[in-house]
Amino acid sequence: MTVFHPRRAARVLLVDASGRVLLFAGTDPARPGHRYWFTPGGGLTPGESPAVGAARELAEETGLRLTPAELGGSVRTETIEFPFDGVWYRQEQEFFVVRVPTWEVDTAGFDAIERASVTGHRWWSAAELADTTERCYPADLADLLTQVLAAAPASEASC
Repeated sequence: MTVFHPRRAARVLLVDASGRVLLFAGTDPARPGHRYWFTPGGGLTPGESPAVGAARELAEETGLRLTPAELGGSVRTETIEFPFDGVWYRQEQEFFVVRVPTWEVDTAGFDAIERASVTGHRWWSAAELADTTERCYPADLADLLTQVLAAAPASEASC
């Protein structure tokens, strides 16, 4: 029987003017061959709201500083289960969308585990996500991005 560590998290779909979403390339320290792409975001601190956590994580991981109000409401809530660094997590997470004309990613705010497990980043289109054989999280990210892009345009963050 697997014992899951409960975790709350917030994730951000950072979308540029070309409709591409920013993803980080990562590896699991406990499984070095397990490579994947994932959205900015991460665990919430005790008592932290998803919007506050999403804004904090976005600033730490990309250098883009927004207020929680500028994020608007979440576009998706889900519960996932996964292993990372030898721990099994059951994570309740919310996704937010931030649209920017362009953004130069600044990872200076990475913590030690991010510096050890994140190997790069790139912007992906929905078509590239649909066509790739690489592992991306969430697994249905191409569909989610397509839905986000089809929704009424959100106001762009001032950059």
